[in-house]
Amino acid sequence: MDEAGKPAKAREQRRDAEPSLKGTFASVMLLGGFLLVTWLAVFALYLIRN
Repeated sequence: MDEAGKPAKAREQRRDAEPSLKGTFASVMLLGGFLLVTWLAVFALYLIRN
């Protein structure tokens, strides 16, 4: 036990409970960019053909 009266393992587990979400954010941004580019390409085709 440490000074606060809590086991050191519990304190370490709490720190690891929130993993980094940088990879998730990058994946979501890439997917969003792909969807936006696809939507704009289809919209441009629609405008060109009319």
